[in-house]
Amino acid sequence: MARQVRSERAEAHDITAIPREKRSRSNNEPVVAELYAENAVLYEADASAKGHAAISEAVTALLAHLPPNFVFSAAGPAIGHHNIGRLKWRSGPPDSPAAVTGMDIAHFEQGRIHSVYVFLEPTGA
Repeated sequence: MARQVRSERAEAHDITAIPREKRSRSNNEPVVAELYAENAVLYEADASAKGHAAISEAVTALLAHLPPNFVFSAAGPAIGHHNIGRLKWRSGPPDSPAAVTGMDIAHFEQGRIHSVYVFLEPTGA
């Protein structure tokens, strides 16, 4: 049976919670360095990023393309076992229907993300 995964560090250092005017690679990198292993890989459907600098750049580019009022929030509890965790999420304007939903599946080593796979739900799913 899966047990609920608690991630106070991730919640306390949520990159998406950084105000838009302060979203930059230099502001994101310390957060990425704390949460991700040095050689971590972020996998998206059409791209991947390896290492702190590349992951921070990918996050910065994503956030720059979103409308300023978009926020990310969990769509249920994070669950996991055996160093693998899953988090369903949503993004869109606060207090509005989600514009996009997805799921991240992460592999952890020594308390840090070693790899994370980002899945976007098809439109209308």
